Amino acid sequence: MHIRKMSIIFITVIVILMSGCIQSQKDIILKENLSQNNTFATPRSNNKLQNITFTQNITTLSQIKDMKIESWAYQLQNADPDKITESGFDLIVIDYSRDGSEKSKYSREDLEKIKEKGIIIIAYLSIGEAEDYRFYWKKDWYSNPPNWLGKENKEWEGNYAVKYWNNEWRSIIFSYLDKIIEQGFAGIYLDKVDEFEYWSDEDNGENLILSEEDAAKRMIRFIEEIAKYTKNKTNRGFYIIIQNGERILEYDNDTLLKIISGWAVEDLFYKELEPLPEQQIRERTFYLDKVKEKGKIILSVDYVDNGEGYEGENKRRIDDYITKAKYKGYIPYAAISDRDLDELNIIEGVQPPL
Repeated sequence: MHIRKMSIIFITVIVILMSGCIQSQKDIILKENLSQNNTFATPRSNNKLQNITFTQNITTLSQIKDMKIESWAYQLQNADPDKITESGFDLIVIDYSRDGSEKSKYSREDLEKIKEKGIIIIAYLSIGEAEDYRFYWKKDWYSNPPNWLGKENKEWEGNYAVKYWNNEWRSIIFSYLDKIIEQGFAGIYLDKVDEFEYWSDEDNGENLILSEEDAAKRMIRFIEEIAKYTKNKTNRGFYIIIQNGERILEYDNDTLLKIISGWAVEDLFYKELEPLPEQQIRERTFYLDKVKEKGKIILSVDYVDNGEGYEGENKRRIDDYITKAKYKGYIPYAAISDRDLDELNIIEGVQPPL
């Protein structure tokens, strides 16, 4: 009898210890999953979606996993927090400032007002070009530029190519990130990633030409450094969305796909008011679909709205664009064709969808 009782007690102890080990292992796996800076989420309780108010400050990626983002907007000039809060969009990309200057930057209170509506607010950030209206620009750079500053973009006055692998430029971007994080943005929207193509172009007129692979890998390393920096600074889920330059994935060993939250793309189906060739569309969606297959969102913006009202040919073009984007599983935003991105383009019942 004593032997049987001892055996039963022994077995019970073993079962309890094993259960504890299994739970500990689950906790470890869960923590590892939460460390990935690449997903959107909403907490679930009793299999029902909970409403998140962003005043609670999202602190882990478990709180933003599987969040349903069905609409987005893109406004880089004079975005009005009050209009954004009433817009109905799920996600919006704005500049950190109303006009790009330091004195007009949004306050933390401005952003909290938007977050209270459950809207994800993302800060635009150009990492491949310097802009002469930003806080970091020095006037003497026009006549005596630093060695990492390249030529002015002929299509965008005041924008200059940069050697994005340079330590001084990296420090500037990190100081920019500090401002964005302090304001309370939920993530960043990285533009001019495609600058790797510029620095590998033999006709760029610069004193340096890299191989495309070298230029691409330098950009990938830079984005990886940005991801690590934001993770260390925020200690929470922080969105990283890349705009354009999807061909860089030819040189990626899954580094980007592991650290980004999504990819945005301009002019995929239309170039302003003109439809683009199917072959050109397929060449781009080949890469974008790889991103989507990894569970990342694809944000599409085409400048297809001529601003003359949702009717006639304009309506047909907007509808065609939105239909094509949704068919691919991308999230569309029909912007005004002047490309100024200075207004929130709301089309009642269509954008954002009901």
